[in-house]
Amino acid sequence: TKDSFRSRLVYMDTCLSTIKLKAEDASGRKHIITLKLKAKYPAESPDCLVDFPVPFSVSWTPQRSLLSIHGQFLAALESLKAFWDVMDEIDEKTWVLEPEKPTRSATARRIALGNNASIHIEVDPKHPTMLPECCFLGADHVVKPLGIKLSRNIHLWDPENSLLQNLKDVLEIDFPARTNLEKSDFSMDCGICYAYQLNGAIPDQVCDNSQCAQSFHQICLYEWLRGLLTSRQSFNIMFGECPYCSKPITLKMSGRKS
Repeated sequence: TKDSFRSRLVYMDTCLSTIKLKAEDASGRKHIITLKLKAKYPAESPDCLVDFPVPFSVSWTPQRSLLSIHGQFLAALESLKAFWDVMDEIDEKTWVLEPEKPTRSATARRIALGNNASIHIEVDPKHPTMLPECCFLGADHVVKPLGIKLSRNIHLWDPENSLLQNLKDVLEIDFPARTNLEKSDFSMDCGICYAYQLNGAIPDQVCDNSQCAQSFHQICLYEWLRGLLTSRQSFNIMFGECPYCSKPITLKMSGRKS
């Protein structure tokens, strides 16, 4: 048992209060569980820290060993295998704009579609091949047809297929492949602050003029439009002119206070 424990041990501090154990899932992904032993251990269960998209709670009695927690950790990894398979395929075969370095707990991806447009998906870790929550970001003339296709082809969604394949079938598109393009093809800097990232946000507003299609951070465009004498606001929508082409542009402020 000592050898079994030692083979899984990654780290243990000198006062034996923090222990890290490793495990590998059926797809070869490596995972770590951090155990924080409390003063009343073993009467009290250790705190277990994992990089999971769902809560992880352990069954514990004072007679159990830390290896029993490792066994429960392995069972939880198996239950999440399908979710991580889905997310890994997306990360490997598409250009993910956000998050740049996804953790194993991250359930959302913003995927580049080309033409300065992207799709934001929120995947259910318990049902990873079901239709995720989808939100299109980009100019209306690019994303509206995609929304129409999604509505029209929703009956084609087959949970037996991978999520990525379903998205391709339903949206009738091929996602730009990582092998063919550079990230700079999608990382359009904001036309106002000239940066790609601003406080962790990347540009998600796009001019709807197909000859312009400049992208902006929401906060930058909001501040720009707010400073124009010609702009106007109706409820949570601001109307004004694009800083680049002067064509009409609208901004939904998603709860931002004016």
